[in-house]
Amino acid sequence: MCKSDVFILDYEPKTTDSHTNRVYVWGFQETGALGLQTNVKKAKERYTEMVHHPTRLQFSNNNEITDVTAGYGFTAFAVKRSDGLSLFGSGLNTDSQLGYQVKGNKKDPANLDVIIYPTAIQLPRLQDETDEDMQVKSMSAGRAHLVVLTQNGTVFTMGNNSYGQCGRSIIEEEKYSGSALIHRIAQRDICGADDELVAVECGQDHTMLLSKLGRVYTCGWGADGQTGQGNYYSAGQITLIGGDIEKERIVRIACASDCVLALNDKGDVFGWGNSEYGQLDDAADAVTQICTPRALTLTKGLGKVKDVAAGGSFCMALNDQGLVYTWGYGILGFGPFVDQTSKPQHLLPPLFGRNDFSNATTVVSIGCGVFHMGAVNSDGDLFMWGKNRFGHLGLGHKKDQFFPFKAAINGKVLKVAYGVDHTIALCRPHI
Repeated sequence: MCKSDVFILDYEPKTTDSHTNRVYVWGFQETGALGLQTNVKKAKERYTEMVHHPTRLQFSNNNEITDVTAGYGFTAFAVKRSDGLSLFGSGLNTDSQLGYQVKGNKKDPANLDVIIYPTAIQLPRLQDETDEDMQVKSMSAGRAHLVVLTQNGTVFTMGNNSYGQCGRSIIEEEKYSGSALIHRIAQRDICGADDELVAVECGQDHTMLLSKLGRVYTCGWGADGQTGQGNYYSAGQITLIGGDIEKERIVRIACASDCVLALNDKGDVFGWGNSEYGQLDDAADAVTQICTPRALTLTKGLGKVKDVAAGGSFCMALNDQGLVYTWGYGILGFGPFVDQTSKPQHLLPPLFGRNDFSNATTVVSIGCGVFHMGAVNSDGDLFMWGKNRFGHLGLGHKKDQFFPFKAAINGKVLKVAYGVDHTIALCRPHI
């Protein structure tokens, strides 16, 4: 062989699975919401109560997970599989929010109130519906209900409907435990034939649907005005809402509890629902419950907003410069001595990974649960802060975190689902 003959060997590292996405989970585990346990006996042992560090979910090694959502003690996973199943769930199932799940003898089944690992949720199909039709387009979980939008525009709702949050009539004394009812709503019955649904967002006990034309439809609990229907009643009928968003093209709606933020295509912010801590109006004589969508004046100085999030008593906004703003009441990210501000204040970029070696790093998305907040930067890193009683910040302890702090996740974060006491991150492997 002459010196010029050089062989270059291609080295391909061995990977543990062929799936694009990984899922990491942390927080309160006793409900089964993390889906980590495969052994019922082990799941009952006390040391399994909390997971303080982001932990890779075995289920994501064997399945292509495309989306995640976190409710109050339960989680739903959207998957792509060859057998046509597209939805799995784990955690609390006391109100059949994860469908009708049984154990034991088929002749004498006992329904499951707690599911410790991801289990298939069978969505009822029409005869001509394909596997592709049933793939999940968007989904969201509330306190005890789950809403799923599939690729063909069908909306499936399951779980507690005490306030009409499942988009059907409220039945007095209805029993939800062990219920096989998964309610199905056709897209045209919500937004007509000239539009299509693109996203669903659940608050604590209400549901919102967003259409391609930027219209917002709601149902459920309205005691704080969170349905935006112009009143404070509960509603089982899905209704188009108006107010200041009537002629706007809304592109994003956000709600973790009962305060709602909405964003239009121009970067303007709107809100309705609970405003007890001045989240929606900082005027001295402001009302504390707003039942009709309103253009917010307190966000006018933030520039063009590209993402919003609303927690139990605080709000967040992200502008096109990558600046994160927080306001309201709670742990806002400014340290232990600032727990309330009625005007949005921005958190400094170095808190989210920007430094002399990485001066182009910027925040690209934000989100929050009822008591905690998070932000993902352009490097795919997740920073979290807020209440941490259940270890759901993923920082290795359960002390409250007063400034944004990076969670140690072995992957680039694509999406985060913030539950009330647990957190789920959908990630890509680092290349």
